[in-house]
Amino acid sequence: MRFGGRKVAKGQLEYLLEASEWSTVTVRVIPFTCEDFVEATYPLLYAGGVVPQLDTVQMDSPVGGVFITAAAQLKRYVGMLDTAERSSLSEWESAQLIHRIAREL
Repeated sequence: MRFGGRKVAKGQLEYLLEASEWSTVTVRVIPFTCEDFVEATYPLLYAGGVVPQLDTVQMDSPVGGVFITAAAQLKRYVGMLDTAERSSLSEWESAQLIHRIAREL
């Protein structure tokens, strides 16, 4: 079993490109060269819908999943996600960057 290396990294990038074509997935890359976005946080999922009172953030942490529903905290995460979106490449540019990196491997 392999846990790393070029072959594994290339496979992961190719899978990411495949997943980016699904109608339910959007892949946007924030390059390391971007100085507008500096955020260190745990992986999170923002689930929002028609009824804002039901919006929820699910965040992974070292002690397990955390669900956040308080309006003030949700506002913070919405702001963070907005900043990430503004700082990221477009979907097309992201796919091109991922494709180029995979080719270089």
